[in-house]
Amino acid sequence: METTSTPPLSGRKAQAARNDQTILEAARAVFVADPGAPISAVAERAGVGISALYRRYASKEDLLRKLCSDGLRTYITAAETALADEGDPWTSFASFIRDVVDADTHSLTINLAGTFTPDESLYRDAAHASELTVRIFERTVEAGALRPGLDVADMTMIFELLAAAQLGDAARTSEIRHRYLALMLDALRLPSAPPLPGPPPSVEEVNRRWNV
Repeated sequence: METTSTPPLSGRKAQAARNDQTILEAARAVFVADPGAPISAVAERAGVGISALYRRYASKEDLLRKLCSDGLRTYITAAETALADEGDPWTSFASFIRDVVDADTHSLTINLAGTFTPDESLYRDAAHASELTVRIFERTVEAGALRPGLDVADMTMIFELLAAAQLGDAARTSEIRHRYLALMLDALRLPSAPPLPGPPPSVEEVNRRWNV
């Protein structure tokens, strides 16, 4: 059977791709720490000239949109992987949550929501991510593996609570997040439990933060 492979990038294109990745990694670190930081701080951290950065991203808003778009696509990949798993629904649900926590996509949400204007592509990806989350959640509910009273909107808050744990050191931050993730997973799986206080967040409450 004949197979095809993607041809390797030329030297110049490969270097451009590496530069772009360096810029994005620097931008994530800078803006998660300080959403109000100037774009020049990204260039300095990335070790590139400001003109080189502007050739790739015409504005800070473009760079913020790219970061959040990449975060959403990472989330979507994790959700699609979970849905493709035809094994135990709870196991795939828990693995999905761990994958999202490890990818740290929600650090972007809690720090960058409301700091730029999302475009249509971002809204489409967000809607797709939401639809996949609903499917994962409902499949787990149907399997009887989640405590009564949970709503799919609770997932957003759980992810953000875990992402808010920041201890400076990346390895220690990961350890502490997984510590509290283990506690949350135990709480999510309770077969019977007293009613949860208050209603879950509404879609409007969750989405309102993205309105600049």
